[in-house]
Amino acid sequence: MEIRQLKTFCTLASTCSFSRTAELSSYVPSTITMQIKSLEDELGVKLLDRLGKKVVLTDAGQQFLPYATKILNDVEEAKYVSSQHGENKGTVVIGADEVLCAYLLPSLFKRFREDYPGVRLLFRPLSGQELKSSLREGHVDVIFVLDEFAGGKDFHSELLKKESFHMVVSPDHLLAARSSLVIDDFHRQHFLLTEKNCSYRTPFHQSLLKKGADALTELEFHSVEAIKQCVVAGLGIAVLPEMALKEDLRAGRLVALPWDLSDVSFSAQMLWHREKWISPSMAAFIEIAKSELIVI
Repeated sequence: MEIRQLKTFCTLASTCSFSRTAELSSYVPSTITMQIKSLEDELGVKLLDRLGKKVVLTDAGQQFLPYATKILNDVEEAKYVSSQHGENKGTVVIGADEVLCAYLLPSLFKRFREDYPGVRLLFRPLSGQELKSSLREGHVDVIFVLDEFAGGKDFHSELLKKESFHMVVSPDHLLAARSSLVIDDFHRQHFLLTEKNCSYRTPFHQSLLKKGADALTELEFHSVEAIKQCVVAGLGIAVLPEMALKEDLRAGRLVALPWDLSDVSFSAQMLWHREKWISPSMAAFIEIAKSELIVI
């Protein structure tokens, strides 16, 4: 039984796809097939079934998965411990979306680099479901999300801070000077929205529809900064988290509309996998993140 076979099996159990597993492991699909067959031959059981293009674990595969995961964690721990000589070293891989990377995490990264100069931080900008998939598949150690409660059986979630949202326009927008609004005021207005897999786009959209809005005229962007610049230029209305708007609101580049968004409730959270071995470097990062970012 080889470590690479166990890594392949665990990745395949997560992706349920030979092609996706091959891509993540930098192998051709035939190599994945060969490794799994070799592992099944050695164990004397069938670990998975192919149902069309989808892969599902057999009962034996389900029973074997936690042992394979534990072995890989033990190997990772052994490699780390044997390479240490007193100083806290190693690598911590972080994932977050654009908003949190730009407006929440810089102070954390600065503090951690000052306290642990020997630890290498790798940051991967990800969005939507990519964040949780990467954490589940072991490609990142810790992720930061702006979402509703994001924990569960796979992930431990640490609440950092609740985040308010604002509906904003440019100062010269026709709604900017209004002291109150009704749903009809948004008729024929353009909404500048984040991409479809953004955590807070769908709840905001549903909130307006529940209050009686007709089909909205929408422009989609992949960058919050692009949305803000287009709003400043007078191209429409945006709904964004307060952390991304504070400076622009203070400087008068944007104006918050009097529209109740209390039903769009999200929090900044830090997640890590429950079954992953937490190295001393990762533990240090988590503790500093708690002390630096948690707002009671």
